[in-house]
Amino acid sequence: MRRLKHDENVAVTVQFNGENRTGIASTRTLLSDFIRYSLGATGTHVGCEHGACGCCTVRIDGVAARSCLMLAVQAEGRVIDTVEGMADSIDELSPLQRAFRRRHALQCGFCTPGILMSFSDFLERVPDPSEDQVREVLSGHICRCTGYAGLIAAIMEAAAEMRGEPVPDAEVAS
Repeated sequence: MRRLKHDENVAVTVQFNGENRTGIASTRTLLSDFIRYSLGATGTHVGCEHGACGCCTVRIDGVAARSCLMLAVQAEGRVIDTVEGMADSIDELSPLQRAFRRRHALQCGFCTPGILMSFSDFLERVPDPSEDQVREVLSGHICRCTGYAGLIAAIMEAAAEMRGEPVPDAEVAS
């Protein structure tokens, strides 16, 4: 393996939301910045740049991770999924996205992509979570708008829908 020089620009290829993508990154470029500026996916937000707020959460090889704590060059050859890849199409939201909409679980929306990515991973691993488990995962995210009640209700509802249980049919007016 070739040792990279400090601040060298290199091509980084990842499987990004289901398709192979290549972008150029400095050896010092954070994965969050690579996603936003090299790959053009602006749904991944950068809040604290210290991994504390959770806004930059993406899935790396299927596992929720803070993209501000990883260098883009470390993602070479990995599978990166972001909020842009959650829905099957622009017209069909994922169960989590539908529940967030129904339960008014987002307001300004800055933290929303990171929370959605964390729970897309979590609910695959824990399909029938307790409210305490949901609160524990949410403790890794900072939201200053919602008060968390709507988030918890939406996540519990999405988990039920993903298990095949009935959920409200009515969609919220946009």
